[in-house]
Amino acid sequence: MEAWKAAKNALECVLEAKKGETVAIFCDDVKMEVGSAFSNGALKLGLQTKLVPLKTSPDVFRKEIPQQIMELMSKQASDIYINLFRGSREETPFRIKLIHMETEKHKARLGHCPGVTLDMLTDGALALENNEHRQMQDFAKRLMQKLSQAAKVKITNPSGTNIVLHVEGRPFFTDTQIDWEHMKWMNLPTGEVIVAPLEDSLEGTLVCDMAIGGIGPLKHPVKLTVRNGKVQDSFSEDSDVLKRMRNSLDTDDWSNVAGEFAFGINSKARFVEEFLEAEKMLGTIHIAFGNNSDMPDGKNQSKNHMDFLVSKPTVKVYNKNHSEMDILVEGVFQPLEPSILNA
Repeated sequence: MEAWKAAKNALECVLEAKKGETVAIFCDDVKMEVGSAFSNGALKLGLQTKLVPLKTSPDVFRKEIPQQIMELMSKQASDIYINLFRGSREETPFRIKLIHMETEKHKARLGHCPGVTLDMLTDGALALENNEHRQMQDFAKRLMQKLSQAAKVKITNPSGTNIVLHVEGRPFFTDTQIDWEHMKWMNLPTGEVIVAPLEDSLEGTLVCDMAIGGIGPLKHPVKLTVRNGKVQDSFSEDSDVLKRMRNSLDTDDWSNVAGEFAFGINSKARFVEEFLEAEKMLGTIHIAFGNNSDMPDGKNQSKNHMDFLVSKPTVKVYNKNHSEMDILVEGVFQPLEPSILNA
């Protein structure tokens, strides 16, 4: 698919951009091919488009919002923001600050893309026709309906994951289309059904055997022991990965506390270097620790957010009415019909 067309389709189908609206595209200089695709796609839709290149250096990581972004946003708010950034773990706190600034008035729509690559638009999870976006949105709606009475979720996988979390009172939502009521920002590419679990509810062992957000694909699994929602211990045979992961989980008092549980539902998402796409893979799940304050009812105020991707998950959901459902069995979505259990 041509990159500009994929960008146009995402703007139109996910962010519901309309002719005459304004869009500001903040783009790292190393991502300018992607920035040009989004700019061209926006112009094809008749959007008033501003592409803002941002200087980067391989060994310098931003902590604060660049002055040129501050100046542009102080002059005029945009209807839509697109963030096309490097996906480095070290810049997560900067990205969280910017997201809060772009969305604080709950009026702007945001497509946030840390680690985006051009081939995501031409061959990967963003290479979607309009009807493919609609099909994924329909699947997300059906899945959220089936999860609407969920109270507890149990996740296992062949690598050793065995963990329970509670979600009663926390609504599942999707990144596949804009929620006009809450104006929740989303990543591009899309492809998740997500919930902010009760922050103190995770219990058990999480074995991440695929990839970690901000670090990438793993050569050796990472094992986390979680109690009362907080990471108590961690292990990996890869000492470098273990050090980087522990540094992130030690960012502040909330960075090792549960923040997110999500299903991947994008059939075009690939297991690639950039976590932005890998986490959307159909039939995977990921669990994150750290900030979830922008999710419905989320209470975690961390400056950091780190995701852990799990392969071939079996996900069993226990509902408030004492029924249960197998949502995934070793990575395969199941017919979502609940079986009633005796109370």
